[in-house]
Amino acid sequence: MITARAAATFDPVGRSVAAARAFVRDTLQGWGFTDVVDDAVVLTSELVTNAVVHAGTAADVACLRTEDGVRVEVADRYPEREVPLQSAGVHFGSPDREGGRGLLLCAALASRWGVEYTATYKQVWFQLDLPDRPAGTRSAGPALPAEALPVTDARVRVAVIQIDGPGAISSWNEDAQELFGFGPEQVTGKPLTDFAAWPHTPGTSTGIAEALQLSRWEGSYGIRGADGRVIPVYASHLRVRDADGDPSTVCLLVRDHERAVLQTPSRSSAADSTSAIERGSANDAFEVFIGSPAPDDLDGLLQRTVERARDMLDGDSAYLLLATDDETELEVRASTGLPSSRQRFARVPVEAGSGRYGSARMPAVHEDLSAVPGAVPLLSNTGMRSVVTVPLKVEGRLTGSLGVAAETPGRYSNEEALRLQFAADRIALAVESARLTELERLRRGSLSFLVEASDLLAGTLDRDQTLALMAQMTVPTLASWCAVYTIADPASEPELSYVLHEDEDRIDGLKALLAKVEPPEPVTTPGARVWTAPSAAAHAAALRTSLRSLGLGDSVRPATGPGTSLATASAVGGETVVLPLLARNRVIGMLTLGKPTDEHFRQEILELAEDLSRRAALALDNARLYSERTAISQSLQRSLLPPELPEVPGVEVEVIYRAAGEGNEVGGDFYDLFPIRDGAYGFAIGDVCGTGPEAAAVTGLARHALRLLAREGFGGPAVLERLNAAILDEGARSRFLTLLYGELWPQDDGSAVLKIVCAGHPLPLRLRQSGQVEAAAEPQPLLGVMDDLELYEQTVALDPGDVLLCVTDGVTERREGTRMLGDDGLIDVLTTCTGLTAGAVAARVLRAVERFAAEPASDDMAILAMRVPEPQLAGHSG
Repeated sequence: MITARAAATFDPVGRSVAAARAFVRDTLQGWGFTDVVDDAVVLTSELVTNAVVHAGTAADVACLRTEDGVRVEVADRYPEREVPLQSAGVHFGSPDREGGRGLLLCAALASRWGVEYTATYKQVWFQLDLPDRPAGTRSAGPALPAEALPVTDARVRVAVIQIDGPGAISSWNEDAQELFGFGPEQVTGKPLTDFAAWPHTPGTSTGIAEALQLSRWEGSYGIRGADGRVIPVYASHLRVRDADGDPSTVCLLVRDHERAVLQTPSRSSAADSTSAIERGSANDAFEVFIGSPAPDDLDGLLQRTVERARDMLDGDSAYLLLATDDETELEVRASTGLPSSRQRFARVPVEAGSGRYGSARMPAVHEDLSAVPGAVPLLSNTGMRSVVTVPLKVEGRLTGSLGVAAETPGRYSNEEALRLQFAADRIALAVESARLTELERLRRGSLSFLVEASDLLAGTLDRDQTLALMAQMTVPTLASWCAVYTIADPASEPELSYVLHEDEDRIDGLKALLAKVEPPEPVTTPGARVWTAPSAAAHAAALRTSLRSLGLGDSVRPATGPGTSLATASAVGGETVVLPLLARNRVIGMLTLGKPTDEHFRQEILELAEDLSRRAALALDNARLYSERTAISQSLQRSLLPPELPEVPGVEVEVIYRAAGEGNEVGGDFYDLFPIRDGAYGFAIGDVCGTGPEAAAVTGLARHALRLLAREGFGGPAVLERLNAAILDEGARSRFLTLLYGELWPQDDGSAVLKIVCAGHPLPLRLRQSGQVEAAAEPQPLLGVMDDLELYEQTVALDPGDVLLCVTDGVTERREGTRMLGDDGLIDVLTTCTGLTAGAVAARVLRAVERFAAEPASDDMAILAMRVPEPQLAGHSG
């Protein structure tokens, strides 16, 4: 006796097989025939495949409910198909062959089956009987051997706890007292959360308060016993109404290792329709639609969702969009039947188009997209004509949109919208939970990325290195390619400063392309904006190149060949965005990020890129300021150094100068050698107290004053006395100064006469040709300390072969631990320099100083060596 009937017709297209499976599954689950759903779906799938794929005809499917089971009939319009006979001695053939496999499965799985013919069609039917089951049995597993049964304690204790509406314990049975050690009087009226250690099972995301509000829930957590220890339990919660009609929750708890006592058997993994959803089954509606097990990752969950939605409504395509944080835009995250590479991460406004068809906040059915162009921008130029879209909402907030589309108009009605909305309502919370999990993971990754980026950018003050770091941090992490434009000053045009692509072979082509494109307009508005010029130029260049290669364009072929332009177009053809580099209220450049053909940026990536651009802009501006100030400092410092040393007839002169401190070219030590008048030369070597810019300022004062006073005709003592007065006039900025000043007169006989004043400076040393070393002057008071100085000069004669060595205290005070080179050490080094030129003497002294200690010198250092060559050497060299 037939008690219910459902029928549908499916077109001869491949997607009809999935639609037929969904139809049979929906129908049988709606009738409560879950025990035979799997076999019915398998048989229907094979029979419909035979009809719509192999026979190429439409398929009529009918489900008939009887008192004992279900009968499914599948009819097609190809009656000449071979039918295997189920009789003795007849070979059915291989089950792997395509022809007749559905009939073989009918013979194997169905209780009864058969084939009926007419002149125009063939019908295959099969009967599936329901298994006998005692009344009240929900489900039963197979018989198991004793050793396979779950292990329990000698006596299984099931704690029965009743929780009232506010969440307090109202009933506590004897087994609960035995399991946890609390008597009823100790727990009654107290919240269950006071005793629950939640969650016990890793990965459990539902809180105890939420679990107590659900109509049915099963899972693990812990109960803190009277002795303070946490007892792992497995719980089954059932929401009921008490005698007064108030809701409460009954909790059955066993020890966690005895969970088999309470745990519901695993559901069938083949439940993928929405009939159970429409019946209001809340506890497993999500798995009914998605299938079990559900994908762990967000992308997998979204892809499964669109595939199931498409099959459920017999669509040609489906898509799912997630809302941005401000809910003003929707971002495509999954699609099927659409060009996913082009659509993925594309963004559309929430309110697009007109009327109810354009709003993402309400279900919408569009019977013909061609009648309202642009109503669903995502489906433009895809061939889709009809579409149904429903919102995904969590606690009244829009979190996304799910749509199913078909190539034919008028496919969907409000009934399909209602079915799809039921499914969307059940999966919205799971999707939002997965999205928040992914967002948290992305934010953690973003934070780590930004911390590392900040460290790298803070580690350099070099402009070129900063540009390279900016590009290398974005490619390929954030984009496929990157270009950095810089703006020197507000009146300057943007300049293409750095280009990087994840494929190094594409960098030159990309750079050449961007050089031909007008730079993006610098704007102060923060955030990313789309820039279409690169992709448009790339596509145009590729088209011209293709035409030339086919002989349809200019006769001159491009030198780069067609491959380069086409590859560049593919590499640059996706979405391109520009982020301003804002530093100190000025646009100093633009950071340009691009994707390959048909790809879009995710909103989270753009937000991360915006954070990076702020840090990079400040680092780039710091590098610019540092470079400018370094250039100014070095220019000023170079002005304090003397110009090229003059050639002194008959005297070799060599100077070595080292300023302490990174970036310093001039410090507190200085030297000079300059002509005073015909046949006379002035020389000086000094040391201002301290190092750095303050000492360099006194250095400049001393060097220029020496030249000026000496050329005015003042002798050595007078020059230094006037310089002392000038230093004291500087007041608080003055610093004391040690100075060795002298005048040099080369003589016709090959010797040289020197007049020297040594004001607090290390004494000059004279190396005789015999190897003897002696001081060439006496010490006198340093400058910058006393007003009245009485200085005198001493005359020294250098014979041929003699060397006069003048150094600053950076040489003699070179230290290694407690050891110091000192005057004696310098004398020992100079003793070994007999017969060496002035340059060789200075180099040997420097080498000895450097080798004396492993650490770099911490004080400025100057070495001035003058040597009168021997006559024969001078004659030989001439």
